[in-house]
Amino acid sequence: MNPVTFILTLSVLTAAPATQPQTPGWPLDETPPAANEWGFRPANDTPLNVTPPAFVWRPQSNAAHYHLQVARDDQFRQVQYEAANLDLYCHCPPKALEPGTWHWRFRAVNKAGVPSAWSTVRSFTISSSASEMPMPDRAELRARVPGAHPRLFLRPEDLPRLRQQARSNLSAEYQALDRQCKRLLKDPPPTAEPKKYPPGMKRGSEEWRELWWGNRVYTINVLDSAATLAFVRLLDGNEQYGQLARRLLLDAARWDPKGATGYRYNDEAGMPYAYYFTRTYTFLYDLLTEQERDICRKVMRVRGREMYDHLRPMHIWRPYGSHANRAWHFLGEVGIAFLDEIPEAEEWMWFAMNVFYCAYPVWCDDDGGWHEGMAYWRSYIDRFTWWADVIRSAFNIEAYQKPYFSQIGYYPLYLQPPGTYGGGFGDLCGRLKSSGNVPLMQIFAGQAGNPYWRWYVEAHGKPARQPGYVGFLRSTRPPIQGRQPTDLPTARLFRGTGQAALNSNLLNAKDNVQILFKSSPFGTQSHGYDANNAFLLSAFGTPLFISSGWRDIYGSEHHAKWMWHTKSTNSITVDGEGQLAHSPRATGRILDFATTDDFDFVSGEAGPAYDGKLNRFTREILFIKPELIVIHDLLEAPAPARFEWRLHSPARMQLLENQRVHVTHAEASCDVAFLTPQALNITQTDQFDPPPRPRIKLTEYHLTAATDAPRRECEFITILRPYRTGQQPPDACRLIPIDGGTALEANLSTGKAVVLLRRQPGGTLTYGPLQTQKTIAAARINPKGETTGTFEK
Repeated sequence: MNPVTFILTLSVLTAAPATQPQTPGWPLDETPPAANEWGFRPANDTPLNVTPPAFVWRPQSNAAHYHLQVARDDQFRQVQYEAANLDLYCHCPPKALEPGTWHWRFRAVNKAGVPSAWSTVRSFTISSSASEMPMPDRAELRARVPGAHPRLFLRPEDLPRLRQQARSNLSAEYQALDRQCKRLLKDPPPTAEPKKYPPGMKRGSEEWRELWWGNRVYTINVLDSAATLAFVRLLDGNEQYGQLARRLLLDAARWDPKGATGYRYNDEAGMPYAYYFTRTYTFLYDLLTEQERDICRKVMRVRGREMYDHLRPMHIWRPYGSHANRAWHFLGEVGIAFLDEIPEAEEWMWFAMNVFYCAYPVWCDDDGGWHEGMAYWRSYIDRFTWWADVIRSAFNIEAYQKPYFSQIGYYPLYLQPPGTYGGGFGDLCGRLKSSGNVPLMQIFAGQAGNPYWRWYVEAHGKPARQPGYVGFLRSTRPPIQGRQPTDLPTARLFRGTGQAALNSNLLNAKDNVQILFKSSPFGTQSHGYDANNAFLLSAFGTPLFISSGWRDIYGSEHHAKWMWHTKSTNSITVDGEGQLAHSPRATGRILDFATTDDFDFVSGEAGPAYDGKLNRFTREILFIKPELIVIHDLLEAPAPARFEWRLHSPARMQLLENQRVHVTHAEASCDVAFLTPQALNITQTDQFDPPPRPRIKLTEYHLTAATDAPRRECEFITILRPYRTGQQPPDACRLIPIDGGTALEANLSTGKAVVLLRRQPGGTLTYGPLQTQKTIAAARINPKGETTGTFEK
C-alpha cells in the first residue's frame, strides 16, 4: 500500500508551487453521474457549510491510486492543498480550508505508474460560518484507538468513572441492566445454529419471510444478550454474567460465517451478528483466553471480508443501497475492535471513516429531511447514533458537527407534531405515532443544545430512560431546558428531499391541520416510493387522505404493483399510467415555497417523472390556515390523454352532486370540491389491485376523478375544507375566468378568501382590487369587507 502524501499550506504567501505542466496523460472517465450515483463532489459552483469539503470523483477502472489538488486560482498556479497516493476515489483533508472560493481537480495513476490527464476543474465556496470538520489522516486515526480493550462506546480509562456512577447517580440505570442479566442467567437464549432456507423455498414467500426475519431475531437474542452481560460485568465484576456471555459468544462463533447468518446469505442476520459479536468481544476481552480470542478473530475475519468485499468497490460512488447504508458503520465497529488483531481491520476502519466523511448521510441534504421516510429515518438514524458514540470514544470525533445534524430534529417536529398519527411519505409510515420519535429527539436535543427539540421530548410526557448499555452510557450527559416552538413558522420545506410540511399548529396534533407534499429530486427510489406531486392530509390528529396500501413484504405483488404505482397516492395518472415506479429517474422538483401567519404555499413540477407521458405536471397548493386548501394542477401531454385525479382515505367517501365529495374519519371531516374541469367521472372502490397478502387486514377507499375525453392539456382546480366532525363549515365558492387565469372566491368562517391562479405565463392577473404579476395571489377579507391578510408568490 502506498503511503498517502499530503502537501498543505493555508498561507498564500508560502503556498506550494503547482505541479509543472506535463504532456497530457491518458483520458479520465468524467461521465456525468447517473441518478443512482453520488457524483463529483463538491459539484461545480457549490456553496458549502462545512470545511474542509469531502472530495469524491468517479472511480477509474484502471487506476492504482489518485492525486488531488486544491487551489485558490483555477489555473493552479499555487496549489494550497495536495494529496497523492490515494487508494480510494475520495478524500477529506485533515485540515480546514479558509472561507472563500476554491478550485479542485484530480488525476489517476495506473498500475504502470503513468498518470492520467488532470480532470475538469471544479469550484466551490466555503461560507464564513462553515463548521470545521477535518478528517484525521489514517495514522492519526489508528493512534487514537485504545491499545487495550474495551474499544467500542467506552475506553479502558472510562471504567473507574462508570463504575462509580453505577453506584451513585446512575444506580437506577445499572439496576435495570442488572435485572436484565439476572433474567438471562435464569433463562439464557438457545444457541443452536439457525437453519438455512430449505431447497425449493421461494424467496419472498411467507415461509421464507418467517425464516429470514426469524434468524435476525434469533441472532440478536443471542448476541445482544451476550453484549449486555459482558458490559454489566465491566461495571460490577459479576463473573456469572461474564461466563454466560463467554459461552454465548463462543457458541455463536461456531456458526458457519457464510451460512444462515452470513452477510451475503441474509444480511438482516449477518449485520447484527457482526456488531453484537464484536461488542461482546471487546467488552469481554480480558476474560477470554488467547485461544478463544483467536477463534473470534478468525470468525470475524471471514465475516468482515465478506462485508468489505461487497461494500468497498462502489459504495461511496453509488451509496444509495438501503442496507449498505448501515452495513458500512457496522463494518467500522469490527475494524476498530479488531485493529492490530485481524490484518484487514485497519482497512475496514479506514473505509468506514471515509464513508462517514465523504458520502454520509445520503438520503437528504443539510436541511434535515430524509427521503426514505420517517420509519426508515428512525431505524437507520437510531443505528447511526451507535456509530456516533463509537467514534466519539475511539477517535474523539463528534459526528453531530456535520451540518445535517444541526437541522435533523426539525424533521420529526414538523412532520409529526406531538400527538400525530401517521409519519408521512415512505414505507411503513402510515401507522407511526409521534411518540416513537422521542428517543432520537432526546439524543439530538442534547447534542445540538436545541431547546425546541427538547420541548418535543417533554411534550410527550416525562422522558423515559433509554434502555440497555447504550442508554446507560448516554445517561451521563446533562439535559437541557425545552422551549415551545411558538416563535417558529408552522411550515417548513425540506428542499433536499423535496418535501414540505404545512401545519396550522406545531404544539398539538389535536389542534393541527397538516398537508404534506412531495416533489423529490430523489425520485421514487428505495423506500421513498411515493409519487411526486402527491399530498397527504390529516386534521386534529386523524389521517384523512393517505398513501394507500401496506407493505406485506418488500417487493411483493401488492408492494410493487400497487404501492409503487402512482395510482396508490394522491397524485395524477395519465391513461391509467403513472410515474416511473421505484426509480431514481422519476424526479420531481420543488418550484416554490413560502409560509406566513395566514398562508402557506408550495409548488412542484413532476412532468419528467412520467417518462414521456407528460411534458408538464405543475401542482400548486395554497393553505389558507387553518380551513381552506386550494390545489391547482396544470398538465400537458405530448398526445391527447385522459387524466385521473387520485384520492385515498381510510374511511369511505361520500360522492355528492356537483363533483363534491365528503369524508369523515373519527374527529376529522373534509369536504372536497372539484371545481374544474367539469364532467369528471368520479368513482370509488375499496379494492386493491393487487391486494396485500391475507395476513394483512386492510380496508381503504380509493377515489378516481377522471376527465371525460382525451385532451393534451388539462387544468384541475380543487378545494379541500378540513373541519372538526360535527361542525358545519362554510361551503360557498365560485370560479371566475380572468385574463391569464382564474379567480376563486370561497367563504371562510371569518369572511372570505379571494385567490388568483395563473394559467398562462406573462401579464397581470386582476380581480377587483387584487392584482399580481406572479404565479398566485390571495387575500383574506373579513365580513366588513376589509382585507386582513394578503399573499403573493
